[in-house]
Amino acid sequence: MKRKNCRSFYLMLLLPMIFVFIYSYIPMAGIVIGFMDYKPALGFSGSRFIGLEHFRTLFRNPQFSRALWNTVIIALWKIVFGLLVPIVFALLLNEIRNTLYKRVAQTVVYLPHFISWVLMSGIIIDFLSSSGTMNHILGRFGIGPILFLVDNKWFKPILIITDIWKSFGWGTIIYMAALTGIDMNLYEAAAIDGAGRWKQTLHVTLPGILSTVVLQMTLSLGNVLNAGFDQVYNLLSPVTLESGDILDTLIYRLGMENANFGLSTAAGLFKSMVGAVFIVVSYKLAHKFTGYKVF
Repeated sequence: MKRKNCRSFYLMLLLPMIFVFIYSYIPMAGIVIGFMDYKPALGFSGSRFIGLEHFRTLFRNPQFSRALWNTVIIALWKIVFGLLVPIVFALLLNEIRNTLYKRVAQTVVYLPHFISWVLMSGIIIDFLSSSGTMNHILGRFGIGPILFLVDNKWFKPILIITDIWKSFGWGTIIYMAALTGIDMNLYEAAAIDGAGRWKQTLHVTLPGILSTVVLQMTLSLGNVLNAGFDQVYNLLSPVTLESGDILDTLIYRLGMENANFGLSTAAGLFKSMVGAVFIVVSYKLAHKFTGYKVF
């Protein structure tokens, strides 16, 4: 009886399921390229099977080691600041009593979330160029010019800072929603006991959003090998490969620029398998600490 009543919902799911099957599951057949000396002219059936040879070549490649290290470092810093900055900003925003000002501030910080990295990268390049606004400001203090985007010392921090600037507005909304769920009677009780705003934040606000913080933190583990292809690809240059080359850009170069489809597929499969393990672990931790589960 329940299935008959939910028939309309199943029909609504049909089109998205077909879309996912065509564009996500059928292409998974291409994984076999990672185990073959693949020649497009010969296809799957005509190409020679070579087993794990591509993986051996990949793990001996110094470019792969560099890209893996850069990916982990950039992704971890993005995860840390991607959690910390929205929490701090949401707590500060929560202290504002002027509703209009609070809404305007929240809207302003959320707007960059809707700008694509192609456009955002153009803004960043203009802002940080040798004749850009940042160097113009530094020049007033007798500093510079600094070549931010072609200096390996600056490139990683630029990636992390610009990513946080673009995305922390979304995280702020999540924590603002969590803050609205805190019982106001707890604040009144704390005020009666003599607690100021700082003590109320420490003993009421933070414990009130702790489950959301833990949930966001555990789920973010699944992105430990996702350093942001769109951002890095649009800002990366041959000069900054040492500090900015990540797994996704390496995979792109191997496959699309060098036409080394087997090695590119092996690198992509390695990244996907490690990512899948972290996703499973993150969901297990989320269920253990916060009771969150998908099914």
